[in-house]
Amino acid sequence: MTTHSTPIQRYDGVAIAAHWLLALLIIGNLALGVYMHDLPLTPARLKLFNYHKWAGVMVLALSALRLLWRLTHRPPAEPAMPAWQAHAAQAVHLLLYVSFFALPLSGWAYSSASGFPIVLFGVLPLPDFVGPDRALADSFKLLHKLLAFGLAGLVALHVAAALKHQFFDGDGLLLRMLPGRRSR
Repeated sequence: MTTHSTPIQRYDGVAIAAHWLLALLIIGNLALGVYMHDLPLTPARLKLFNYHKWAGVMVLALSALRLLWRLTHRPPAEPAMPAWQAHAAQAVHLLLYVSFFALPLSGWAYSSASGFPIVLFGVLPLPDFVGPDRALADSFKLLHKLLAFGLAGLVALHVAAALKHQFFDGDGLLLRMLPGRRSR
């Protein structure tokens, strides 16, 4: 393992906070989606579906803010790595950002096509993308499920790569995104 002798360039506090809040929302919502999938239709399940939808809307909103921040604030330089790893990292990050938008939007479309509008926090009705249509709802349900599994795989790959850089390469990459750490 190599050690990084110069101070590590870090993301700013807004980028770090957005990253970890989005990570918690996404992992929590993926877990909630898996948990509630096979529950019987009860008022408790309907409540969980609402929580799931609300979290999805929050993922969508936070992703838009995070993308805007990312486009207007330069990230720290990447540590030295083989070209294939740099390209893989760029591809995974691109797919993560696409998923941050595609997954909640597919869920919103699924909810609309199913005839169950989203009422954010029980008070703010959001517009439907489409009218009720069972065949369309089934298509959006499948798309939402596939995107969720795809995002779960991307998250696992992202975490594995960060841990590999930290513990095998010792290049300080993980420290760039950890809260409260200034330098090494």
